[in-house]
Amino acid sequence: MNHFTSFMKATLALSAGLCVFAGGLNAQAARDSRPVLGAGAQTADAQAAKVLTAGATLPLRRIMLFSSGIAYYEHSGALNGGALLTIPFKAGAINDALKSLVLNDPASANPSVSYQSEQTLPQTLRSLKIDLSDEPDTALILSRLRGAEVEIAAPVAVSGRILGIEYRSLNVSTGDIAAEPWLSLYTAEGLRLFNLKEISSLRFKDPQLNEDLGRALDMIMDFRNSDTRNLLVSLPGGASRQVSLSYVIPSPVWKVSYRLDLAAISGASAAPAPFQGWAIVDNDSDNDWENVELSLVAGRPASFIQQLYPPYYLARPTLPLAIAGTAGAAAHDAGYAASAQAPAPEAARQKSAARSTYMAAEPLEYAVMDDAVAAAPAQNLSGGAIAGAQGSAAGDQFEFTVKTPVSLERRMSAMLPLVATTINGRKLLIFSGAGAQGSSVHPRLGAEIINTTGMKLPAGPITVYDGGTYAGDALIEFWNENEKRLISFGEDLAVSGTVMNSSARAVTAVNVAGGVMTISRSQSYLKTYTFKNAASQSKQLVVEHQKTPGTSLQSPAADEQTPSLYRFTMTLPAAGSELILMVTETRPVSEQISLLSLRPESLLTYVTNQEIPPQVRAALQRAVDLRQAVISAETAVAGKESQRASLVTDQDRIRKNLEAAGSQTQQGQEYLKRLVSLDNEISAVAPELEQARASAKDAQKAYEDYLITLNL
Repeated sequence: MNHFTSFMKATLALSAGLCVFAGGLNAQAARDSRPVLGAGAQTADAQAAKVLTAGATLPLRRIMLFSSGIAYYEHSGALNGGALLTIPFKAGAINDALKSLVLNDPASANPSVSYQSEQTLPQTLRSLKIDLSDEPDTALILSRLRGAEVEIAAPVAVSGRILGIEYRSLNVSTGDIAAEPWLSLYTAEGLRLFNLKEISSLRFKDPQLNEDLGRALDMIMDFRNSDTRNLLVSLPGGASRQVSLSYVIPSPVWKVSYRLDLAAISGASAAPAPFQGWAIVDNDSDNDWENVELSLVAGRPASFIQQLYPPYYLARPTLPLAIAGTAGAAAHDAGYAASAQAPAPEAARQKSAARSTYMAAEPLEYAVMDDAVAAAPAQNLSGGAIAGAQGSAAGDQFEFTVKTPVSLERRMSAMLPLVATTINGRKLLIFSGAGAQGSSVHPRLGAEIINTTGMKLPAGPITVYDGGTYAGDALIEFWNENEKRLISFGEDLAVSGTVMNSSARAVTAVNVAGGVMTISRSQSYLKTYTFKNAASQSKQLVVEHQKTPGTSLQSPAADEQTPSLYRFTMTLPAAGSELILMVTETRPVSEQISLLSLRPESLLTYVTNQEIPPQVRAALQRAVDLRQAVISAETAVAGKESQRASLVTDQDRIRKNLEAAGSQTQQGQEYLKRLVSLDNEISAVAPELEQARASAKDAQKAYEDYLITLNL
């Protein structure tokens, strides 16, 4: 039976009759509880099901530790008849246990789970005849027990009933002394007062008071001296059967560390290398692990905590009695036609009202999650044998099951073999160039390794050995099957590398269409790597070149790439040889120029730019010529307009002089002749000006038409 099938059967069993009592039951009440069977004839098995055997145990058989910090515990075993199981949990794990507990008992139709909540202790203490819930002192305890019969020794024995406690101050020559409590007793001799500090002993004559006092002290000691919370699982049943119980609780994250020996690898070729993996687990629970099936799961299932253990209360509004009060004034809005706006469905109104009431109610202590959280998907397990542990896929996760049962005492940790095999690898140097601009940097000692273990391996440190000794430490992220990875574990002091950066921009194409010239340029980034090897043997070198955003690799071709870098593999010659790698990346840059808005001098810069293709420069030269024709025509128009303006100015001046001299004078006659001559000259300039304007307009049109129709 796989885990999912077991879970479904357990869920059906729970739905048939699981009752959970939160808060009110203590351990003794749970032991005295008896399940009630339905009406009708009762068989012998049904009669036997009433008897619960306290102290029965279900051994811990299976543990699954997840790399996300949770653990799945499964208890299973044979039970004969009814049983009352006590399952201890840490206080910090009780919420997860309540959220995930699953019972699978085919013979129990009415299981139940009870436990002491956070309110059990104070509520139980307040229910006793002696209330110690608020840590009262002796005076307050006696004050609360007015009327109780006590026997005191002060110093002789005196019996009486408590009237109360009063406080008195004593005045002495040195000043007032703080008020002291005095016990007021009603005795056979009448009322008597006793200073509490002078009473050497006090005993209650009511046996129930003495019993409740002892019970309260026992509860306080047990509750406060322990970080353990017990779930009492009642499993009524009259037959012998197999029962299982499982839950999920917080757990320390299991860790992994690897060992890799590169001594067998020589030269540039790949070879098998011994590889070990060890899992580190911690038993921080209150139970010893005895011959349990231990599985280690690499994955991150969704998990969260909800406050299920403490009682949760909602504030409710206080409403006046419906029978009391008077009718209040009310105003009513105008109505709409039935088709104008349909009323909200009754269910929707009830849901809205319920939500409004819920949101308005303020919780007393704990917050409530308003939205549901998606649960983790069901697991589908399959097995496969590997060295050191049994590995199996668990959806997108991977599960390792230790081949032999594991025993580990509580609060202890252990290292368990995870994998022991060989993997393919080769030695090489890794150079990233980070921080090497203008300075010499040593490449990293490394290796290229392939996961040929047949398992998905979790992230962890790798201790590398070479030549029979420690070589360094490396880190590796989550490692899929058959995936190739690079690791590095030190620096090679015999090899140094430098990096130089440069950039350039070149025109790659020029297009002209619709009066717009588009210049396409290529922005090139060149990074030059220079390496020197002082060792007597050649070495394999991998250069990790960081990708420049927005560029593409021009040369040389990369042997491998990742989302953020290119990798180039090469052989570094020995004995002081130098190796140079030049990596070029390019990025296209486009520029658009409106030719119609360019000034002549700007056009000339493109005509003389040797990066522009010859045919484009020739076309632009023609545009420059046409533009010069436009400028010449516009200059001619300006000359004619200036000439006419000068004549008009002279005409205005002569008219003023004529008005001053008078037309009948000799001087006035001269002015009249001059006016006639100016009119003739203005009339002669007018057609010339119109012709010049027409020529300028034609030149401008020819220029614009040329550029608009130019297509290169």
